Amino acid sequence: LGYLPLPGEAASALFQVINQRYLKTSIVITTNRPVGAWGEILGDTTVAAAMLDRLLHRSVVVTLDGASYRLRNHHAAAGELRRVTTGTNLH
Repeated sequence: LGYLPLPGEAASALFQVINQRYLKTSIVITTNRPVGAWGEILGDTTVAAAMLDRLLHRSVVVTLDGASYRLRNHHAAAGELRRVTTGTNLH
C-alpha cells in the first residue's frame, strides 16, 4: 500500500484476497503508511477495518526506521562535494 488511494473496486478486491487467505496461509504486506491511514488509502474505512482485523490477528508487525536507502548515495556525494568546495566535512 502506497501513497495514492486505491482506485475503484481495488480495495474490495484486495479484501477478498486477504479474506480468502485468512487463517489458511501466510500474507506479507509492505507499506510506508501507518495503519491509521489505511481507511484513506483504501477509500473505505469499513473495508479497511475488516482487512486490518484479519491481517493483525496472529500477526507479526515489523517496523523499520532510518534514513532513506535510495538517498544514501546522494548524501555521500553531497558530503564529498561540500568537503571539496569548502574544505570542511559537516558529518
